[in-house]
Parts: sequence; structure tokens; C-alpha cells
Amino acid sequence: MANIPASTTELPTGAGDPDSDKLPRGAITLKGDAGAARYVGAAPPAGHGPRRYLFAVHALDLEQLPIDASVAPAIMGFHMFGHTLARAVIAPTYET
Repeated sequence: MANIPASTTELPTGAGDPDSDKLPRGAITLKGDAGAARYVGAAPPAGHGPRRYLFAVHALDLEQLPIDASVAPAIMGFHMFGHTLARAVIAPTYET
């Protein structure tokens, strides 16, 4: 996701679903490696053991990146370079 307003303190479940209207105004969801504009995640087989997932949130020195939902996440990263003020990483684990 990109262009989430700085005033946003939480996102409801399903906010990134392209069929939902739960994203804050101006925020966009980009297509990932799976070609879908939503979080797909890995799907390790049952019994594979705990898996760690990394979610990063960046605080930028501008309100919006000059991108739209058609760009690849790598292009978003290019536009973020030099504008990141802070970064937080959440690293939950999940096991099937």
C-alpha cells in the first residue's frame, strides 16, 4: 500500500482488498508478485513449522508519492528513496 495519510493509526481487516472501501482517502494498493492488488502471503504446507513475516511501515517527508496503483512495488521503493524519515518493522510468526 502507498499514500496512507500520516493521521492513520490503524487499518481495518480487509482494508487492502480491492473490492473494499476501507482504505483511507488517497491510499492505494499496488499489485504484488502474485499479480493481485492484495496481500497474498506465502502458503507453506501444514506441519512446515513457524514462519516469520515482515511488514514494514515507512514515514516519509512528503504527503504522497507521485505514483498510482499501476506501478510495481519496486517503482514505489525508488520514489521512497531519499524521503524516508523513519521505518518500523513488525515481524509476526504464523504456523499452519
